[in-house]
Amino acid sequence: MTNDFVQFSDFFAQVDWNSRIYLLLRHAERNHITPEDKDFGAHVGLTERGRRQAVTLGKMIPAFGDAVYFSSPVGRCIETAQCIGEGRKLAGFGNFAIPGMASGIAADGVNVTPLDALGDFFVRDVPAYEQTLREGFYEGICKWLDSGEHDAFWPFHERAEQMREMMFEKAQSRFNIFVTHDAWIVPCLSHFCSFKFEPKCWMNFLTGLAFEVPEKGNVKVTPVTAMETGWLHF
Repeated sequence: MTNDFVQFSDFFAQVDWNSRIYLLLRHAERNHITPEDKDFGAHVGLTERGRRQAVTLGKMIPAFGDAVYFSSPVGRCIETAQCIGEGRKLAGFGNFAIPGMASGIAADGVNVTPLDALGDFFVRDVPAYEQTLREGFYEGICKWLDSGEHDAFWPFHERAEQMREMMFEKAQSRFNIFVTHDAWIVPCLSHFCSFKFEPKCWMNFLTGLAFEVPEKGNVKVTPVTAMETGWLHF
């Protein structure tokens, strides 16, 4: 499988500055999740390298316009969004909260809004989803993507479109960053970019999709990564 992801440095070099940019990203590198984890890794945080990588990504986001940050309520996603915001601040760029919305405030003043939807947007049946996690996460997700149907999940083509619309409705800043989990980005990459995934060939950390919303015309979708490659091979 070839690497079809675009590096963020290349993406930002060609972006249309009259467009709003929406980034849907997997969190940065986390610590290992063991099969014995009873909460399926909900407590697992970022590695030090993951935090540095997220800060580096933040430094790449250009200074044109404001930026807002949303994340799954899970700690490693919030931490990733905070680190991205910290990187943009270190580069001298401002960060802005959305008026009237509750936010989690990091010590350095970066505003991150946790969204429940980013934690479970595609889940239709929680017990069935937890059973899928116990039986084999990657195998279960790939089975869902191959068939389009699964007891645990909503049909992913329709739900991916709804995910995009949810992002557009939540924010209208110049840069809108949404940090979530691979389980909800993989179906979006499958739907919008026709990517194929296998249990031993998966998406990397700090990887996902960029939506460019112009003042006029069609939305442009680009698969992007902050890593050397957008793929993980097990």
